[in-house]
Amino acid sequence: MLERLAALAALAQRRAGLAAIALGLIGACAYPPLHLWPLGLAALAGFVWLAHTAPGWRSALWRGWLFGWAHLSLANNWIATAFTHQAKMPEALGWAAVPLLCIYLAWYPALATLAAHLLARKRPMWAFGLVFAGAWIVTEWLRGWVFTGYPWPPVGLMLLGSWDTPGMASLLPWMGTYALSGLTLLIAALLIAGLAARRWLAVAALALVVAAGMLILPSIAVTRPIKGQRYTLVQPYIPQSEINDGSKFEEQFARLTRLTAPGREQSRIVLWPESALPDYLEDGYPPGYYAAMTAGGDPVYARRRIGKVIGPKSALVTGVVNLDFRKRAGATPTLVGARNSVTALDGAGRILAGYDKAHLVPYGEYLPLRPLLEPLGLQRLVAGSIDYKPGPGPRTLDLSRSGGGHGKVGVQICYEIVFSGEVVDPANRPDFIFNPSNDGWFGAWGSPQFVGQARMRAIEEGLPVLRSTTTGISAVIDAGGLVRQAIARGKAAAVSGVMPPAKPPTLFGQWGHTLTLAWAALFILLGLVLPRLLALARARG
Repeated sequence: MLERLAALAALAQRRAGLAAIALGLIGACAYPPLHLWPLGLAALAGFVWLAHTAPGWRSALWRGWLFGWAHLSLANNWIATAFTHQAKMPEALGWAAVPLLCIYLAWYPALATLAAHLLARKRPMWAFGLVFAGAWIVTEWLRGWVFTGYPWPPVGLMLLGSWDTPGMASLLPWMGTYALSGLTLLIAALLIAGLAARRWLAVAALALVVAAGMLILPSIAVTRPIKGQRYTLVQPYIPQSEINDGSKFEEQFARLTRLTAPGREQSRIVLWPESALPDYLEDGYPPGYYAAMTAGGDPVYARRRIGKVIGPKSALVTGVVNLDFRKRAGATPTLVGARNSVTALDGAGRILAGYDKAHLVPYGEYLPLRPLLEPLGLQRLVAGSIDYKPGPGPRTLDLSRSGGGHGKVGVQICYEIVFSGEVVDPANRPDFIFNPSNDGWFGAWGSPQFVGQARMRAIEEGLPVLRSTTTGISAVIDAGGLVRQAIARGKAAAVSGVMPPAKPPTLFGQWGHTLTLAWAALFILLGLVLPRLLALARARG
């Protein structure tokens, strides 16, 4: 057995680039929907060894880049699915777009590998792993905000358990997502360091601790219940091919009505997804823009009709598109932008509050560098040439003015929920987070990963997250990250119940990424200092 491992290690060194690519691909299988986390940890362990044995800084950088490129390309393969739902560009371009995007994204793991090599290449592998973990935390944090950010997926997603257990992600309140990613890398480093040193008992003990944490670690009990607050969460199943089909709008509204109407005599919050409602609900647009509405071109009637569907004691929180016009005296108003929004209505059809999406999707909701790229033939994947405008960031909608006094709702539209530390207004903490989404873009890989990252936000912030999507997966996630109710992909259904209670503000919720960087600094410091302290202790002993 040891001879075979040694032969495999020698082969990996001779073909280090191919080995880094293979390990990256294997590691991506640790994420949903496959969730083969033992395989993912093994791949990370192999990558740590490959990084530690790099003969020079160029080799370390190259190995880190190849690993990151392969790993992120497979994990983000769902992006290619989006190209099958538009007619502007060839579908095959999607399969080129993913590895091209990851040419950029791979620089973050490459820089982490380079930093670990420069700081700790001569230290024992366990110490190298500590420094590598700290550097990984910093670069994953950077990936979350540089050039508007794209943190999908964090390596810590590997340590999220199944729907009925949080796994080792239960540490998120005290670490945050990016620090959990560092811990994931550190666990892998300790495993490979133990194997290399033939410390079988230590390796077995660590593996047992990780397995126990993943499989049986319970969710911590929640407190501060929202007394009696009921909800109805709707998944209407509107395929992507129907989203912009005006001939289907009335049928879609009838589907929403059928799923929502039961229970309208109750006091409840009704949750409709992004892209499910074609009507413009704001007043003051030029008449022509209301023509395609299901409600006969009248926003007042549209709101009142919705009020009758949800019931007089209810409040609706729904995805909607809002428009911005430039108005000049004596001239027809000119459309200058759109907003991907959430609007809250009461049972009388009055607008209570609204939220505009802040983290917009490049090429989906706006075309970056439009004057340069549009003449080259590049287009948005979403129909229309008017770009969406970003909102100001996390906001809490106060629904106390509704007839039922429905509390406070934090809103994160679609993939905004994946941005750790950016989902809650800390000055006005909500009772729960609503995550409306159009998951028709995301395919068989993207949607399960989406739910996983929403679960991480719930644990991290100590708040329930309710996801309502057009096509699934919709879910009710409690503040411990457990999925209490779910609607599978491809189904039209609704779920109702009493809102899961929130926890008190978590340590991460209070400190945010200051805590993230503190963990990074601690790991790096320990990796640099501990070997010297141990050497001094041995010399004196």
